[in-house]
Amino acid sequence: MSTEELALPIDEEPFRGSELEAVDVSAWFGDHKVLQRVSLVMTAGTVTALIGPSGCGKSTFLRILNRMHELVPSASLAGEVLLDGMDIYEPGKRITETRRRIGMVFQKPNPFPAMSIADNVTAGLKLTGTKASRAEKQDLVEECLLKAGLWKEVRDRLKQPGGALSGGQQQRLCIARSLAVRPDVLLMDEPCSALDPTSTRRIEETIAELRHEVTIVIVTHNMQQAARVSQYCAFFLAEAGTPGQIVEAGPTKTMFENPADPRTFDYVNGRFG
Repeated sequence: MSTEELALPIDEEPFRGSELEAVDVSAWFGDHKVLQRVSLVMTAGTVTALIGPSGCGKSTFLRILNRMHELVPSASLAGEVLLDGMDIYEPGKRITETRRRIGMVFQKPNPFPAMSIADNVTAGLKLTGTKASRAEKQDLVEECLLKAGLWKEVRDRLKQPGGALSGGQQQRLCIARSLAVRPDVLLMDEPCSALDPTSTRRIEETIAELRHEVTIVIVTHNMQQAARVSQYCAFFLAEAGTPGQIVEAGPTKTMFENPADPRTFDYVNGRFG
């Protein structure tokens, strides 16, 4: 892979968003341990890509970062997840507030199909108890659709159902919906895996623009995509039935051009996985 394909270095523009840090996170489903002492700092204003073969715990780790893991009845975990230094699993922390600050975009677009495009964007306001006037909602819809790269395509049909959009448009609508509640972090679980190349390019452009105001963590199996969109990478691996763990993490350019571990080199160059 040429250096031209790799992510651009971090520029000097000031970033917003929050730092997210996992500290010695382990996870189980029943008696089956799926993650082993994972520690990772996801710096504010950057895109961190989680890479590795299927079954190594990337998506489980992503769900732990906004307390979705605990929705599975048999699930348990150990360790800490710190958002700006505060543990999101600390007793008394409200789950709804955590999920407002740490949003999620899933692999398969999941807009509310019968709800209008505009109402899809503002759906999270009711869930988080956020009050807004009609004019404020209209401004929010335009702002979030612009940030998601969808405004020009749908501005004349905001009252039409969100389910009538194409797959790529639906995914960008889901991004706009996540942005409407002003998250500090946006988690993305293979957001382009079901999309065509044009839609994928638009999502990647959106990610590049959004990182200046929200910290992004993305799971991807596409090494070219990881190189294009991220500034940092973490390589997960589960070998011979052992729990998933991070083999290596660091700047994307280093991970792709000069990794410290030979397994990282083999994976990013397509020798397994």
